Amino acid sequence: MSFRDDTEDGRDLKKPFLHTGSWYRMSSRQSSLLGSSHQVIRDGSISVVLCVMIVALGPIQFGFTCGYSSPTQDEIVADLDLSVSEYSIFGSLSNVGAMVGAIASGQIAEYIGRKGSLLIAAIPNIIGWLAISFANHSSFLFMGRLLEGFGVGIISYTVPVYIAEIAPQNMRGSLGSVNQLSVTIGIMLAYLLGLFTNWRVLAVLGILPCLILIPGLFFIPESPRWLAKMGMMEEAESSLQVLRGFNTDISVEVNEIKRSVESSRKKTTIQFAEFKRRRYWYPLMIGIGLLVLQQLSGINAVLFYSSNIFERAGVSSSNAATFGLGLIQVIASGVTTWLVDKAGRRILLIISSSGMTLSLLLVASAFYAEEFIAQGSIIHDIMGIVSLVGLVAFSITFSLGVGAIPWVIMSEILPVNIKSLAGSVATLANWMTAWAVTMTANLLLTWNAGGTFTIYAAVAAFNIVFVARWVPETKGRSLEEIQSSFR
Repeated sequence: MSFRDDTEDGRDLKKPFLHTGSWYRMSSRQSSLLGSSHQVIRDGSISVVLCVMIVALGPIQFGFTCGYSSPTQDEIVADLDLSVSEYSIFGSLSNVGAMVGAIASGQIAEYIGRKGSLLIAAIPNIIGWLAISFANHSSFLFMGRLLEGFGVGIISYTVPVYIAEIAPQNMRGSLGSVNQLSVTIGIMLAYLLGLFTNWRVLAVLGILPCLILIPGLFFIPESPRWLAKMGMMEEAESSLQVLRGFNTDISVEVNEIKRSVESSRKKTTIQFAEFKRRRYWYPLMIGIGLLVLQQLSGINAVLFYSSNIFERAGVSSSNAATFGLGLIQVIASGVTTWLVDKAGRRILLIISSSGMTLSLLLVASAFYAEEFIAQGSIIHDIMGIVSLVGLVAFSITFSLGVGAIPWVIMSEILPVNIKSLAGSVATLANWMTAWAVTMTANLLLTWNAGGTFTIYAAVAAFNIVFVARWVPETKGRSLEEIQSSFR
């Protein structure tokens, strides 16, 4: 089965394409394009899970980068004689690098594929961790953090898109949620290893996910939707057959992809003025809104500076409490992975945002109360426990929906012909907001901890309204059905 002739639009598809880091010469029957994935992966259901497990190493790297700054703050500040402002810059620079990576991510994923993008993302991550590990001055720290951020920016866009494009529609939500689950695993690992190693050794350990990811990419197929869009039609069918299993009839899904690709080719270039059309601005508005509100709820303030927050709350073993927080996030994210295709996206987002609002108000109340209570008193200790409970509840409820689902929805709703541009814009908005929250968190907490968490609670409350009013349910619908509904 073929979508169209190899020479359509005057293109000679026998010319070489850059594919997963190597040059291949195209031919209509050349199944070797998929590399060793034909030999390694045979069963359809297993193949998709294996693919997701391999690319999930990227979000683990993402999470490790987020979690690194919490257990290492005191050591780095002491060893390199940094001020609070300088360390805040260090913590936030990963978000600056991620903004640059987000801008480039859509185009990179468009031109060299999803696998090639992840390969490119791994390299600056490795260099960045080495720069931090051997740093003897703040400039090396800053450079390493920027490089890490660049790689993470590409990963944060590419992994959800790849998973959405390879997953069967009845598993897409669960498999898409693995992205956030992997982020929380990376955060937890950073917290755990930070209890036993110094900051230089921890930076070296941060290289491991990418070192495993790079060879793993050569054993999984490329996204069939990307292959189809690039005109590699028979290779797209071969990739889909590997993903669904060799005994599975893929004709219906192939025809859906064919119609979507042909529709997108009717107009290959999109002008910014055309984003005024509902079919473009509405899904983009939803994607940007969910990803911005996710960050404005203050999650990065908690993740990056959790040890200091616990210390201010009177918890004696703040690093151990931080690890406990990371472990709870992993468990909650695992529950989301199981629930998202059963309960649906919208209801989980509403429940998650409601729980976050109440949790943040509890934390804010505890910090407000502590201002009027003498330190060392029983009531002061109780308020410390209340704030700890509130932060744990916030992390659980965040992981139940707001952490994972915005990325799932973003990868589902963007039309194929604007996905690279719109996806980059939505990812950039997320990272710009993350940078602003991370950069201001320490300063806001110094100003007024109770007021800071009140602001975050107000954002979480608005997220309930946003989801209830504008976000559609995408459970149980194919990507092509979802995207065509905006027309």
